[in-house]
Amino acid sequence: MKYVINKYLILALSCIMIVSSCSNFLEEPDKSNFTKENYFTKPEHAESIINSIYENMRNVLGGGFNGGPWMMLEFSTGLANTELGQAQNSIFVRNLVNNSDNAYGQTYWTSHYKGIANANLAIEKIPGIKMDEVAKKKFLGEARFLRAMYYFDLVRIFGNIPLITSSIDLQSKDLYPEQSSIENVYKQIETDLLEAEKSGLPFRDPSGRVSMGAVKSLLASVYLTMAGFPLNKSEYFAKAAEKSLDVINSNQFSLFTSYDDLHIASRKNNGENIFQVQYLENILPSNWQTSIIPYNQGISNYTDETGAIFANKEFVESYEKGDKRAAEKQFYYSSYSLRSNRNQTKNLGGYYLYKHFDIIAQTSTTSSGLNWTLFRYPEVLLTYAEAANEAGGPSSLVLNAVNLIRKRAELPALEGLSKDELREAIWKERWYELSFENKTWYDMVRLRKAFNVFTKKFEPYVGHKFSYGPTLSEKELLFPIPTAEIRNNKKLKQNKGY
Repeated sequence: MKYVINKYLILALSCIMIVSSCSNFLEEPDKSNFTKENYFTKPEHAESIINSIYENMRNVLGGGFNGGPWMMLEFSTGLANTELGQAQNSIFVRNLVNNSDNAYGQTYWTSHYKGIANANLAIEKIPGIKMDEVAKKKFLGEARFLRAMYYFDLVRIFGNIPLITSSIDLQSKDLYPEQSSIENVYKQIETDLLEAEKSGLPFRDPSGRVSMGAVKSLLASVYLTMAGFPLNKSEYFAKAAEKSLDVINSNQFSLFTSYDDLHIASRKNNGENIFQVQYLENILPSNWQTSIIPYNQGISNYTDETGAIFANKEFVESYEKGDKRAAEKQFYYSSYSLRSNRNQTKNLGGYYLYKHFDIIAQTSTTSSGLNWTLFRYPEVLLTYAEAANEAGGPSSLVLNAVNLIRKRAELPALEGLSKDELREAIWKERWYELSFENKTWYDMVRLRKAFNVFTKKFEPYVGHKFSYGPTLSEKELLFPIPTAEIRNNKKLKQNKGY
């Protein structure tokens, strides 16, 4: 596709008609006679362009017989498996033979730059709209958060990427932008999030829109990443601890008492769910349910049981003895009732993903309203624990943050650990608690560490051997820039090894 990056910047107005990200999903503006000159004149125009930015979060999710782009971040950990032989994009990543033609990577690049294009347009145009200034400030805070979030994914996945912060037309000198340094991308992400902190957003928002809790959670994650590879700015550990502690001290979020709440649609946007991609059954249903059930074993009311992704046996069985998360139908499931007879249970021969499983949709409606979670409170607790331990060593606050998570998992509290011992204990909790939420590969890259499921120890990323054979090399620290982008923008340089 010609003008792969910039076409989305030029035609960003076409995305304004996309559904809202909050509960009233299908409210649409009048789409007649849209132009950049006449569109950005009313308060409802401001809301519609903001809604269009949210829409692009959904594009990388999904499933079906071709798998889903989100899965590439799981197969790259060596902890996931598939029964779907035709999903070559998944298999290439899993076997560490990925290439720049992989459609998953192209989807991340395309959809995220679409979101950035709409965010750029919103940040440029909303200030000129006559409307309530408090509402205007909040909209701009949402736009800056979402732009930061898209760039945070892109810079971690692809490394040196174009940094575009204004809308571009066919006459622009930046029509074919050069790649920016990783550090400059992070500077822009930080700037956007610090501005979003000043926007007056509520600390949590039950509608699913960006909240102050989401802003500070993302900022804490950004700072934790900046403290690690490739920037290695250790002074950011203290900043990560500060921002995550802001979320903790707000008392707006708390752990669910049961893991069942993670996959109950009525618990969306509350409890420990800080920020989620929004879905609604029968209107805009979530579309990964067919991917997390075993291939054609007749347990689901969905007819297309694809077996696209499930957990490696060795990983699930590496959980600490007695860890409730590894118990049947907590984070994983290995048996389920049959569609033909719900009183009969079948052993499935593997560990499938229960934390994303919609029971009602699977056994009845085949339309799931589950949201996809981008930030949960346990991640904030673990980010605080890791960052504060690195900045100042073990403390009662650090231990309490980790032990809240371990207590729910019915594990004994950690105590009396040295800084080094606690560091690896916290990493292990991240691997186990945040599994299959698109977090683990990012952690592997920033730490340059991988988890050995046999020794239950962390070892260097480069040279780590997956339990099923392939060995990580330096090139797997990034994904390849998509072929179409390299072809259409001659200024782009491919990542090493691709």
